[in-house]
Amino acid sequence: MKLSSYLSEDKIISNLKGETFEELITNLLKELAKTNKQVKVEQEIMKRAILKRESEASTYIGNGVAIPHARLEYFDDIIVSIAFPEKHVTMKNVMGEEEPVDFIVLIVADVLKNKNILKIMSGISRLCLKNKDVFKEILKYKSPEKTIEILNKMKIEIDHNITAEDLFTTSILPAKENNTLEDIAKRIIMDRVSGIPVVDNHNNFLGEITERELISFGMPKHTTILNDLSFLTVGEPFENYLVNEKITTIKDLYRTEGIITIDKDASLMEISYIFMNKGVTRIYVLENNKYVGLIFRSDIIKKILHI
Repeated sequence: MKLSSYLSEDKIISNLKGETFEELITNLLKELAKTNKQVKVEQEIMKRAILKRESEASTYIGNGVAIPHARLEYFDDIIVSIAFPEKHVTMKNVMGEEEPVDFIVLIVADVLKNKNILKIMSGISRLCLKNKDVFKEILKYKSPEKTIEILNKMKIEIDHNITAEDLFTTSILPAKENNTLEDIAKRIIMDRVSGIPVVDNHNNFLGEITERELISFGMPKHTTILNDLSFLTVGEPFENYLVNEKITTIKDLYRTEGIITIDKDASLMEISYIFMNKGVTRIYVLENNKYVGLIFRSDIIKKILHI
């Protein structure tokens, strides 16, 4: 089924009014209620569910795109609506920074349709984050007719098999071999991750650099062969690190062993099995050995169990 099949011109709202995210949602539901009886009847229930979901975690995905959504009990339909805010209302990105929202995709479905919601969200993400020229054209016109026309040409398929491509995040940018220890330490703090993929200049996956390698570099070499350091009373750790963090690159430090990688078409079952049995918290997603994204164990919770 194509993404465009979920949409019609009456579900695409140009110049949506609202000074806040809540006002945008309120006014969007009012517009939808004009042509959809189910929305008219359950408008307030939908609004509360959408705002409750938003309070738990932002549905802003970056590049000016937000995908607010909600699951309702006994709701026998899937509603997908697109809106172009008249004013730049801001939402928080993954770093907690405010960014203007240009494009809102609202999804409302039954509580048992997690898979459908995720696949639609994945299709929207591919459109907005990977086909940026097409997305710019949609934003240029902000027209129901033109949006439907462009989406029909794109032929974005929404199937029912959840794969790694639906789950991975692209927000963790890879490191290069010439990055310094200081570069990586800053990234680990700013991106709030414990490990970062390492790629070459052609984006081929090489390995990962983690907190462990940074700490290991800072420890005196002889301590790595000892089982108990309690008897040591002299010497300070990390002197070597602090002296060399700005000039030492990660070329000879990053890990190449014990890393889990999968193809972007790997199934949800395979991904879940790895997390259950391999003792890892992140999996690197590749396409022809090129890094495309990263799946955290928490993504199973956020995107499948509590979408």
